[in-house]
Amino acid sequence: MGAAEAPLLATARHGRELVFVGNGRWIAAQSLALEEAVRLGLAELEAGAVEAARVDLSGVRSFDTVGAVLADRLVRALEAAGVRPHVVGLERRFEPLLAEISHGCHQVPPEVRHINPVIGGLRVVGRTMVDVLADSRLFLSFIGAVTASLLRVLVRPLTFRWTSMVFHLERTGLRAVPIVALITFLIGCIIAQQGIFHFRKFGATTYVVDMVGILTLRELGVLIVSIMVAGRSGSAFTAELGSMRMREEVDALRVMGFDPNEVLVLPRLVALIIAVPLLTFLGSMCALFGGGLVAWLYGGISPEIFLARLKEAISMNTFEVGMIKAPFMAAIIGLIACMEGMRVGGSAESLGAHTTASVVKAIFLVIVVDGLFAMFFAAINM
Repeated sequence: MGAAEAPLLATARHGRELVFVGNGRWIAAQSLALEEAVRLGLAELEAGAVEAARVDLSGVRSFDTVGAVLADRLVRALEAAGVRPHVVGLERRFEPLLAEISHGCHQVPPEVRHINPVIGGLRVVGRTMVDVLADSRLFLSFIGAVTASLLRVLVRPLTFRWTSMVFHLERTGLRAVPIVALITFLIGCIIAQQGIFHFRKFGATTYVVDMVGILTLRELGVLIVSIMVAGRSGSAFTAELGSMRMREEVDALRVMGFDPNEVLVLPRLVALIIAVPLLTFLGSMCALFGGGLVAWLYGGISPEIFLARLKEAISMNTFEVGMIKAPFMAAIIGLIACMEGMRVGGSAESLGAHTTASVVKAIFLVIVVDGLFAMFFAAINM
């Protein structure tokens, strides 16, 4: 019989040893024939006493998961019959697949433990607090490293990457102008419309000017801009630095004697600290313009009355409060984004996870810091 016509699994006896000889293609397309061949081969165990068995797969030329499963089934059946089989002849390139099937298909799953819901909840809270403390420690450590790099740059200003800073300033500032202007304009329109709708019931429509002016300049202008920058520029910084980590470019900088914080982090951080106050001013003006437009078209408040009322409602302190917050918000966004980018591992999954974490953490801290600033300015009557 020619090699091309050899059965997928042949059996032979040598005394008390049973030999299984595999041939051909042990693949999914031959699954039915393979199952039948394995069944007929195992039937030989009942023909007489067998003390040893040998599975010779040297004739197998193609081997996939189905073939590995059936080969493992043959071996397990022989072991269950009290015969110790020896698998020989399998090509080296197929051995990892058979080993993985043999290990994975028969691994005993861990015993499922039923945990009291209260204890489980406390455990989750405890682990979360441990993670928060670990993140806080890493954040403080990263702030210290960036501060050290900043001090070195202040001592040697010529080492600062001015070209990189201008490039990132254009990306984070100039290119963000259209979307920031549009969103803040719409926010101002919505606030004014809702204020007019409700104040009209009490005959106090003009007070909408006070609400739009104070709320926009003190809180919403800087908050909306910071959230948009965190989602737009912060995620971009994390993805860029994470990709560089995956390609080992950050390690290459260290090998060449450069400080990655000085080369990669500081230009991005300085660009954000410059861009966010400018975007905050632009966003506040657009929100006021949107509020004034809606007040004119929907509330019947002319632009002259709107501006006159706005001058009475706000002061320079109102404007300063929002602008003072902006650099701090920018620093938080930049530090979080760069820190998460530097923590990316070697996989795409890690890059996605840290990019998501960067945006979530930055927005959370921006809102927390805004609340702290609100309490501080209230305490000093500003």
